[in-house]
Amino acid sequence: MTEKTPAVNAQGFGVAQELEHVRTPDDVVNPPIVLFKNVTKTYHAGHANAFTAVKDVNFVVEDLPGKGEFVCILGPSGCGKSTILRLIAGLQPQWPHTSGTVLVQDKPISGSGADRGMVFQDYTSFDHRTVLDNITFGLECAGVPRYIRNDWGREWIEMVGLNVKKDQYKYPHELSGGMKQRVAIARTLILNPKIILMDEPFGALDPYTRLSMQDLLVSLWRQVEATIFFITHSVEEAVYLGDRLYVMSNSPGTILHELEVAPPDRPASEMQREPEFQEAVNHVHDLILAEEEKKRV
Repeated sequence: MTEKTPAVNAQGFGVAQELEHVRTPDDVVNPPIVLFKNVTKTYHAGHANAFTAVKDVNFVVEDLPGKGEFVCILGPSGCGKSTILRLIAGLQPQWPHTSGTVLVQDKPISGSGADRGMVFQDYTSFDHRTVLDNITFGLECAGVPRYIRNDWGREWIEMVGLNVKKDQYKYPHELSGGMKQRVAIARTLILNPKIILMDEPFGALDPYTRLSMQDLLVSLWRQVEATIFFITHSVEEAVYLGDRLYVMSNSPGTILHELEVAPPDRPASEMQREPEFQEAVNHVHDLILAEEEKKRV
């Protein structure tokens, strides 16, 4: 379990502990890799159609040396989870924020950058490029010679569980949904980003493929030692993958709860059946349900 200072008390719920408050910079030991302080994002500010997606968002994620942290963000539909992710990524129109402070590695965000990689729910492969050329696209843009990038690309084809001989020259229309997401993950991780941002990457997959992709992602994350921010509607997925969970309020979203979770030590299909795992899942479900109920009042 990730280290926390004694000042932050916690209550246990199975494999998870809910902290007494969302941590501030004073509560952490290591320098932050991402810091949000009183962050608000309002679209069309000053106009009649102004809409505030997130309001007064505060959290801090430590830069854990030689490890990184897996952070999952949960909450009711429309609460602004993706807005937070895209603010970190520096992607318009979510970026820039309207007010507050967003820092990545102690610096303001000036737009997208190679230090941050993004994997979307929708498959983002280039239809006219093969698996190998899709995976090595970023290296090509960076001017890496073809023979080097192809060697690295083939290594990543194997690392994400595809078959080099059978799959490297296939085109996206020849791949299943799970295979396409493996390509998208490889294309992101081959660039060795410090921060990996994943927006519902397994949401369109069938349940069995989704479980195998969760196991794959845990294995890859431990190799790349990056900080991952992961958006999901699946509480089970978040409790399995996440070291740290943030639970958001209704729109305009803010962070209400922070939980620390024991790291997975078994395949998802095994661990997600255990009583302690389900206790944590039920608690997080209750937190989100309480927010959903507020919509009906």
